Amino acid sequence: MTTAEAGLRPQSGTAPRVSLMVEEDTVVVQGAPVAHIRNNPDVCFVAPMPARVARISLLQGHKVSEIVFFHEPDGDVVSHDTTDVKTEPGLRRLMQRSGFWTWLRRRPFGGMPSADERPAAIVVMAADTRPFAPDPRLALEGREEALCRGLTALRLLTDGPVFLCQEAGAALIESTEARRIRVIDTGPRHPQAAAGLCIHRYYPAGIDTPVWDLHAEDVAALGTLLATGRLPMKRLVSVGGPALRESRLVRAQAGADLRGLTHRHVLPGPHKLLSGSVLDGHPAHWLAPRHRQVTVLPRDTLPKRPHWLIAALTQSASPKPVIPTAALDQAFAGTLPAANFLRVLSAGDDETAMKMGVLSLLEEDIALADYVLGGEAHLPELLRGMLDRIRTEFSA
Repeated sequence: MTTAEAGLRPQSGTAPRVSLMVEEDTVVVQGAPVAHIRNNPDVCFVAPMPARVARISLLQGHKVSEIVFFHEPDGDVVSHDTTDVKTEPGLRRLMQRSGFWTWLRRRPFGGMPSADERPAAIVVMAADTRPFAPDPRLALEGREEALCRGLTALRLLTDGPVFLCQEAGAALIESTEARRIRVIDTGPRHPQAAAGLCIHRYYPAGIDTPVWDLHAEDVAALGTLLATGRLPMKRLVSVGGPALRESRLVRAQAGADLRGLTHRHVLPGPHKLLSGSVLDGHPAHWLAPRHRQVTVLPRDTLPKRPHWLIAALTQSASPKPVIPTAALDQAFAGTLPAANFLRVLSAGDDETAMKMGVLSLLEEDIALADYVLGGEAHLPELLRGMLDRIRTEFSA
């Protein structure tokens, strides 16, 4: 389905400086460039559907906040020239001008890679173990050829390996392709298919050895772009949560309006919409660039405050101790020494954390550990603070 409104936003935690290519009230076709990175004009943000540009919001310094679109029915789709895509410069140019580049994510630190970055390895995730996540195999049904074409193209961008991480079962690509791509089977329980933990296990990221990760459905979209010149904008999205009448799967465009995806499916009463899963999602209006889940939760209208004596006994200014448990070990899928890593993270010991593998991780990778600790350890905030310090002090 195509929602009546859509919002284009950068990846979480980033606000790149852009130059606008359209004005408000301009009618654009799907895939039309609407802004480009100021110091890399080839890297474009594009319209996710045929639309009228309703609102452009910029932060100080021409940093993009969001661009809002109103759907225009019967619109066209941009077609790109694909004659030079068998060379690395030609492939990069196509990926950047078509808007595909904005779907890539780098480790360490997160965010979109620079236009000329060459990764040490690329990890393609064809598994997702988050609660109620859509099965990537369903998203890839009938698109196996496009997936193989996209995987083969990615090999031009790196001298290192391209990993395809899939849940155990039938191979997603043919054996002839599997000899050129490293296929990894992940476990069925979360977070065994968390991208950061897979990267740490098979090819740890470093300051001078960045690793990219992206979803297998996006790689299939790249394969379609290479074959047809048109980049598919829709992805399989799971819409679920306790405040819904029933869960469902839809194909929605990037940046889809969460209200449009849940309209007439929400139970009576106040609720809140999350882009992402219940573990790592956040309240939002639009589907985030890399998210494939929408979670609808009931909103407590009158939150209860604990009695002052209970609050005094249970809350402390000092952090609570991390107690090693089987659940905590499972929250890192046995990839990291959980208790030791969390102590290092809490202490802000950047150098030790780098040795333990923190550069492969982002906030979503430790969301389950934060949940196991009751959400009071604030692990994602600690991780982001540490990554920002490392970026400033070690990668200048």
